[in-house]
Amino acid sequence: MRRHPYRRALSLAAVTLVGLATLAACGGEDDAGAAGGSSGPTTLRLGYFPNITHAPAVVGVEKGIFEEKLGSDVKLETKTFNAGPAAIEAIFSGALDATYIGPNPTVNAHSKSKGEAVRVISGAASGGVALVVKPEITSVEQLKGKKIATPQLGNTQDVALRFWLKEKGIATTKEGGGDVKIVPQENAQTVETFSSGAIDGAWVPEPFVSRLVNAGGKVLVDERDLWPDRKFVITNLIVSTKFLKEHPDVVKKLVEAQVAASDFVNTKPDEAQQAISDHLGKITGKPLDLKLIKQAWPTLEFTNDPIASSLKTGLDHAVAVELTQPVDLKGLYDLTYLNEVLKAQGKPEVTQP
Repeated sequence: MRRHPYRRALSLAAVTLVGLATLAACGGEDDAGAAGGSSGPTTLRLGYFPNITHAPAVVGVEKGIFEEKLGSDVKLETKTFNAGPAAIEAIFSGALDATYIGPNPTVNAHSKSKGEAVRVISGAASGGVALVVKPEITSVEQLKGKKIATPQLGNTQDVALRFWLKEKGIATTKEGGGDVKIVPQENAQTVETFSSGAIDGAWVPEPFVSRLVNAGGKVLVDERDLWPDRKFVITNLIVSTKFLKEHPDVVKKLVEAQVAASDFVNTKPDEAQQAISDHLGKITGKPLDLKLIKQAWPTLEFTNDPIASSLKTGLDHAVAVELTQPVDLKGLYDLTYLNEVLKAQGKPEVTQP
């Protein structure tokens, strides 16, 4: 991330005053810029998806909860993504410090970096995912020869669909071949392609499940029915290990903001739903229909618990469909700050995996 010229000048002036101009010239400046530097507030670059499954993030940004909890010493910059792999790429490239994200991209990041790149610091949401199909499709066997969309190859819903089909004896390939042709596409396109007949269904998160149902589709699989107690992680909050080590105080404030945003979503659902509608309108140019949000709401649970057991199971599923290799998840979770925040508020702590 490039710094503004006036900040560069201020930073170099400060370095010169303490006799460290040579060090600054050796590259320390870029690292300081990504984190905000000593000449001004620390910058936290936070990612999230414009989905109801990311409600704590969406509401937290829209209602100013993050800015309030982070305080004046932290400058919040936000960026939205369509699916997890793109958000992970942003973290790997140094363009993002933390992000709300699904479990499978989280595991992939942990694997590709040999356990070094990211840490899960909180949960955010469970549920809110389904396979919606044309009404004439009433069984898994009728999916043969059909085209089913997912948000992106290797993302959490993509893995879920491929594994479910594999369990049913239906073959798929990464290239879109096999008995069922899986078509990765942006969620925003899915309603249009479904309505036009270009696809026959989609395994997607809310609000796109409800949008497809309202476009004439029907839910063939509610993913909650595939998990123990109908609970599975759909959204985690992760942070880059580098940022966690350099700015632990900011990360704790970020966790405080997540807990506060989750409380808001759970205790003030009407306000939260309006905030989601307004915020998604700012991103897409059109507010999300409140009726749609209310339709989707009961399928979701907003929780600070990352439901680590379901992430491990999701990894096993990704291995089974050959989208990743077995991964040692040791060190992926750091719930220290989450439990400190929960304990301080008299709330039950979350078990560290």
